[in-house]
Amino acid sequence: MKIVLAGAFGNLGAEILKCLCADGHEVVAADLREREIEGCGGKYTFKSIDATNPESLKGLCDGADMVISTVGLTGASTKVTSYDIDLNGNLNLLNEAKAAGVKKFNYISVISCDEPGAEKVPMLHAKYLFEEELKKSGLEYIIHRPTGYFYDIAKVFKPYVDNGEMQLLKGFGGVKANVVDCPDFARFIADTLDKVNVTYSVGGKETYTYEEMAAMCFEAAKKPLKIKWAPIWLFGILANLPKIKKAGKHDIILFSKWTLSHDLVGDTCVGEGSFKKYLNDYFGGN
Repeated sequence: MKIVLAGAFGNLGAEILKCLCADGHEVVAADLREREIEGCGGKYTFKSIDATNPESLKGLCDGADMVISTVGLTGASTKVTSYDIDLNGNLNLLNEAKAAGVKKFNYISVISCDEPGAEKVPMLHAKYLFEEELKKSGLEYIIHRPTGYFYDIAKVFKPYVDNGEMQLLKGFGGVKANVVDCPDFARFIADTLDKVNVTYSVGGKETYTYEEMAAMCFEAAKKPLKIKWAPIWLFGILANLPKIKKAGKHDIILFSKWTLSHDLVGDTCVGEGSFKKYLNDYFGGN
């Protein structure tokens, strides 16, 4: 099968690329920049794209059977918004896929993007809006809504571990999630390419509260756990501070507020990866 993988060199995209190459698919790996991916040398064709620029997508999908998109804004930006990337960037990809006669579009979204209140969180709302456009497109689709990834938790919690104090939302210590390891999720994506018009809420096989996750991070770093409980309204104030907006961090803070105050538990549990082992390796524990 010929597959266009957009966002092929991000954390998840690279793991999907490994799976597609190992399975013998003809892959066009599309992203702003290429990087070396272990085990994939010479097994794909690279195409440099900017999803916000339709001209850069011309011909990308010619002859392809499927597009898989991991394209999305994952960090602070002063130049683009979630609507520019997650919505309009993916719409550009979808339009190019339709013009080329591609039959199926596989989109990596996020869990709970359709819940009440999510429309106030751009990093959720933009994905939901694209999901709706994809469903109306006439193409066959697969939508994956992951809960979050092992590396996300480790990366986000690391500065707090380094400072010796974790900050969580007061009254939400019992909020839980079953985050998933990227290689496990990528393998699930590669194994379900034949599905049609389905939406999966995907997580790992271990479910923890954020307080338990914080404790595991501090234990892995061999530090005593100290939690500072912050009121939820504080995140709203922080998100709207002029210096935060100027730094492009407004949407990130709103997304963090959402994830720390809502259960994110996928009902499709995949993989055998141990979150505790991952954290021990990440923080240098035993």
